[in-house]
Amino acid sequence: MKKKHIIYACLFAGLLSTTACQDFLEENPKSAVTSAAYYETAAQAQENVNSMYRMGAPVRYGSTPSAYHGPTAGTNTFLTGYFSNSYEGQELATMYARLLTRQQNIRTVSNYVNSSWNDSYRVINIANGAIKHIPNIEMDENTKSKLIAEAKFFRAFNYFYLVKTFGNIPMPVEPYETLENLEMEQSTPAAVYALIEEDLNAAVDVLPASMFTSNGYRITKYVAAMTLANVYLQQSKFAEAATAARIVTNSPHKLAENDNLEMGSAFNKLRTTDNLAETIYSYEFDGTISSSGAWPTYAFSSAATAIFGTYSIFERVYGPTNRFLNVYEDDDLRIQPNQFFHWEYTNPNNGEEWSSDVAGIWYFYDEDAVLNTGRGTKDWNIYRYAEALLIAAEAIAESEGVTPEAAGYLAEIKARADMHGKTVAQYTVELLLLSKQDFVEEVWTERLRELPLEFKMWDDCVRTGMFPVISESVEGQVTYTPLIGAQNGAGAVFKDSDLLWPISIDELQRNPKLDQNPGYPRE
Repeated sequence: MKKKHIIYACLFAGLLSTTACQDFLEENPKSAVTSAAYYETAAQAQENVNSMYRMGAPVRYGSTPSAYHGPTAGTNTFLTGYFSNSYEGQELATMYARLLTRQQNIRTVSNYVNSSWNDSYRVINIANGAIKHIPNIEMDENTKSKLIAEAKFFRAFNYFYLVKTFGNIPMPVEPYETLENLEMEQSTPAAVYALIEEDLNAAVDVLPASMFTSNGYRITKYVAAMTLANVYLQQSKFAEAATAARIVTNSPHKLAENDNLEMGSAFNKLRTTDNLAETIYSYEFDGTISSSGAWPTYAFSSAATAIFGTYSIFERVYGPTNRFLNVYEDDDLRIQPNQFFHWEYTNPNNGEEWSSDVAGIWYFYDEDAVLNTGRGTKDWNIYRYAEALLIAAEAIAESEGVTPEAAGYLAEIKARADMHGKTVAQYTVELLLLSKQDFVEEVWTERLRELPLEFKMWDDCVRTGMFPVISESVEGQVTYTPLIGAQNGAGAVFKDSDLLWPISIDELQRNPKLDQNPGYPRE
């Protein structure tokens, strides 16, 4: 039976943090007031920490409450113009992102980002309460240390999401326990990142050296180290990123392997199986108490509605353009039908057929949900080992040069996608011949090929300051050009103000100390 204890715990958690302040939340929903009264017992501490697993930034990646638009984090990929939402005429924020016109459509975009801001600050406030008050609770010291470390992880993870999304942001480190001092000035990204690093390093030092899926789906040393490597990479702190990534590459995690190049491929295992050693951190689902929502419906275009009876809506809310698919050479396993993408499908229950001129996302397909139950159960991977290898390869190359270690990590990714049996050793020899810049760009391209469905693309554009120009005619050919001034895949030209989302108008009205991001109006 699939694990359920985290989901069960989270159904009842958070009440201790928020119930007493419901009226306040209605007036000022930037965060929950967390009183010391809600951190008096070990049970209260556990429940408050549990609540953070299903709130805030992880929800932006893993939750799909709407059939009309995917997870909020995915909208960033639309900025590249290489992906789009077929419902964008209704879900206007996704269209404005793709066309780079968010600045002229502030009210719609403001409404779209409200929940991202509010929910993350709510988690941060709960985490601040845990960090402040759990040390004073009489309870098992080992459990106490782990709970504080988990709270620090979630505070860091939510701040990481916020600083990437909005830039200068308020940075409370104490819980709101009264209605005083709610209006805070913004801190610089450098200050926010310093706190994130401090929290994650503390979590790495304390949390168990176990895999997430074998630790009761609780945060571990390797989840924290993976996040820390990501944080360092985002800031181009390559030596630090390499050190953090090596914690993961030296862990029990490993890539899923291909049993064959069809349904037994590693990519189909990732699609169907929750407890692979490749999974570092995932957002958990269960068919009984917390299903995966609309995820399975994103696998097809709307024409699929007629061939299934389980969901009333199917749509490509996160669909690649044909130009994006040219990032793959034609013999890359990942571009073959029924790996990451697909173009036709026959319902085995009734023989009805679906086909499409544009790719559906096979990686989202949940067979039992689509054919039988209408309730998906597949967990969503937020971090997996493939990304750890790619971070390590880039960070080591940038800080130490193109070493056999760096080349070997990238070679693992390339060899798994090779359909002709070329080995890791053979790829390593070839990669060692590349200059540092060519090697790093090869890593960037493999990130495009390996992680297109996990919402990493825009972060890479911002951190590198470069935009991937995918050839319209030559499969597998990608070049890189400075991001600002480049045309995205939809033909729009990037401006400095495209790098961040606006702070919502509602939040600016609540807190007059906030400055709007450049290029966006205040109202």
